[in-house]
Amino acid sequence: MIQVMGKSLLIVVGLAFGNACGQGLNSRSPNGAGQKPAFAGQTRVAEQKLGVAFEVVPITDALKQPWGIAFLPDGRMLVTEKQGRLRIVTQAGQISEPLTGLPQVDPRNQGGLLGVAVDPKFASNSLFYVSYSEPQADGFNNTAVAKGKLVLTGAPRVENAQVIFHQTPKLRSTLHFGSRLVFSPDGTLFVTMGDRSVTEGRMQAQRMDGLLGKVARINTDGGVPNDNPFVGKAGVKPEIWSLGHRNIQGAALHPKTGELWTIEHGTRGGDELNVAKKGKDYGWPTIAYGIEYGGGTITGGIQAKEGMEQPVYYWDPVIAPGGMTFYTSSMFPAWQNSVLIGGLGSTHLVRLTLDGEKVVGEERLLTDMGQRLRDVVQGPDGALYICTDGGRLFKLVAKK
Repeated sequence: MIQVMGKSLLIVVGLAFGNACGQGLNSRSPNGAGQKPAFAGQTRVAEQKLGVAFEVVPITDALKQPWGIAFLPDGRMLVTEKQGRLRIVTQAGQISEPLTGLPQVDPRNQGGLLGVAVDPKFASNSLFYVSYSEPQADGFNNTAVAKGKLVLTGAPRVENAQVIFHQTPKLRSTLHFGSRLVFSPDGTLFVTMGDRSVTEGRMQAQRMDGLLGKVARINTDGGVPNDNPFVGKAGVKPEIWSLGHRNIQGAALHPKTGELWTIEHGTRGGDELNVAKKGKDYGWPTIAYGIEYGGGTITGGIQAKEGMEQPVYYWDPVIAPGGMTFYTSSMFPAWQNSVLIGGLGSTHLVRLTLDGEKVVGEERLLTDMGQRLRDVVQGPDGALYICTDGGRLFKLVAKK
């Protein structure tokens, strides 16, 4: 039984090697009974246990609903807490007081202070970015992005915070804000969003005059890059990078191609791994694997349509994904170029082996922890950093 308590050091060792069909991995019946994947290996691939031995090193268990992690150049972490607090956490587990100067958030249900990213030029400009649920009048809200200057002299604080992006239209909902922030190699910023869950928002995931159910790409001043796919098209929001998404809460750049990969909360039986390519439509809610959470088919009950992209991989039953990262460090050579994903509902760490854009193996780690794994980030030291909804922050390091 794995537990992360206080400052004890706990050891986890992989028990099997090679690629073998794992009965435990796919033993549950799919929710989308009778649905067939579009290609071999799109779902329920063989279990692949690599036998990597690692240690779980606790950092702190005193956070309050942490959501996002971003590293500062000196190895300290910016950590968002859902209720609207931003903190600095050291490797020794020291937690700063909440940083002042941030915008107000709507923390109800899935809302709050969510994604965080440090500017690639932080060493010279001290800028960082947060995404959050922005409160509006009469219970309406939307996803928004703000940037600010992080001042580390004296009491750490935020100065000159300004909102650079507002999702439109605003809706009355406390669900599906998306909210991961990822910098592109060219310095532009990807913003992942959701459909807000309610029917009005869901149906707008296919509409081009709004930003619900989309990935946006913006400049760091909130402007629109000239090479976005729909710039200059009448009636189309120029911030749109891709469309037809349900609720993206995990995103990362592929280390070799530089493309944006996303993890999407899907239906009951339809969590998706996608490559969010320029101008592409990922189908929601016209096509989807799985079924409604209340039962019944999704919209037209179809899983494929010409002009709409298929997921690289999907889970049925779901894992309820949190954050994701590509592993590239030498600390765990066997994990290099794997995708690592935090499971919320499934309460474990998912590792996927890739062959190009095809998933060829799946492994479940930290299966006895019993914690909702909210964010997963590779640190500058090569360790894997994970925070949980229960307030824990820990890292995985190679077993000595």
